[in-house]
Amino acid sequence: MNPMPRATNPGAITVAVMLATFLAALDTSVVGTAMPTIIGDLGGLDLYSWVFSAYLLTSTTAVPVFGRLSDMYGRKAVFSAGTALFLAGSVLCGSAGNMEQLIAFRAIQGLGAAAVLPTSMTVVGDIFGVVERARVQGLLSAVWGVSAILGPGLGGFIVDKLQWRWLFYVNIPFGLLSVLLLTICLREKPVPGKRPIDYTGAVALLAAIAILLFGLLELGQSLSTIPMPAWTLVVAGIGLLALFLWHESRVAEPLLPIGLFKNRLFSVSNASGFLAGATLMGMDSFVPPFIQGVLGGTAINAGAVLAPMSISWTIASAVSGRMMVRHGYRPVVMLGAALSLVGALMLAAPVDRGVAQMWLMLAMLVTGFGMGFSITSFLVAVQSSVGWSERGIATASISFFQNIGGAVGVSVMGAVMNSGMHQGLLSLGPTVLGPADGIAGVSAASVVLDPVARSSIPAATLEALRVVLASSLRSVYSAIAIASLAGLAMTFLFPRGCAGESEQETGGNARP
Repeated sequence: MNPMPRATNPGAITVAVMLATFLAALDTSVVGTAMPTIIGDLGGLDLYSWVFSAYLLTSTTAVPVFGRLSDMYGRKAVFSAGTALFLAGSVLCGSAGNMEQLIAFRAIQGLGAAAVLPTSMTVVGDIFGVVERARVQGLLSAVWGVSAILGPGLGGFIVDKLQWRWLFYVNIPFGLLSVLLLTICLREKPVPGKRPIDYTGAVALLAAIAILLFGLLELGQSLSTIPMPAWTLVVAGIGLLALFLWHESRVAEPLLPIGLFKNRLFSVSNASGFLAGATLMGMDSFVPPFIQGVLGGTAINAGAVLAPMSISWTIASAVSGRMMVRHGYRPVVMLGAALSLVGALMLAAPVDRGVAQMWLMLAMLVTGFGMGFSITSFLVAVQSSVGWSERGIATASISFFQNIGGAVGVSVMGAVMNSGMHQGLLSLGPTVLGPADGIAGVSAASVVLDPVARSSIPAATLEALRVVLASSLRSVYSAIAIASLAGLAMTFLFPRGCAGESEQETGGNARP
């Protein structure tokens, strides 16, 4: 027996999960614009990156834990608890008195997001059939895109018109509304009896992923050499992860049922999601520097270039549901992976600076179609292949592997870019840069990304820096294309079969 959910108003539930997703997604982009103001108020410039890293670490590491808890105690309980954590973190962030407090409270926010996001997607998997589910998942994907576009502008507006603390306080009414809607409109039967929580597994997994991600973040800052402490962290994280998997194979109620990976659809979907996450985060992270640094654009221009991805992603997600029912999962994910590769190759292709922005917008449009077909299909396929009691952890696993793929991808690509910049600056030498220009290294060369600072350096120096940055980013785009190619190759392992509508009535037990 399980608490199969019943929706009294699917539309209201959709609004609830979209609101929750929007808040969690917005907090990954809105804070960046306000950080100069926040640092001016609180100080702590040396801790700048930790405001983002703390949120990333907790919002990624805790996803499997909350996914499993939603299987054990119901979606509504975990969603409500996660939203409460997120809102508590928001209030605390708004009242932070120094940078150390802000970092700690951002970590609390991330824990809330780790519960809200996968649970939202799981609720969608519970109450909608394949076609409707794909459409709603497309809307949730669009929410991420819209938040990425609106975030910087909204953050600037709130800081200018109100105060930076309101960036966090405005979450409260919308978060409460989402919980209220879900509480009223989603019905779940109580879970009979109590099931033990694998606390040892939870601690081991959190520690393993946190250490691994921190090591990867450190590696992403490397230049021509990799610092030994970063390697030590990566090895320690992998060792703890192996220990976690060994432990999970021996407990009666594992946090992550190892048996799920015997299902080829589940395993291939997660592996493909890992590579898709690397591709997606690579584009999100390294296209804006090209727009702002090489083409001399602004943050608004960078947002405009990324916007077509959100539009085409939403369209592809809406269409993919019917395609999956008619043709099965495999052709849809292969089409998506192929389109993602085309977009990545377009990104890596050298084009004239005069048409580069329009060309990149077209590349983002094609990539968005690819992501909409593939990532949505991975999620829907996995949700359809397991029963209610495992759907929460199955959904969380997709998010988890995509996030880890993004973290690994961005770290590797960051190292590629930094190494390219380092070598490029060395090749220019003082005869081009000049000792008076103050360009002493990769971090100092970031002046090319600042519209105000770059107006104060000589035109020849600026152009030389743009050439070095463009060359470095081309290497990154080649790495993105390699990840996309690997993702396409992985889809050939996807099992054949058709998606049926019957899985909703059978509690999600139908298999493709």
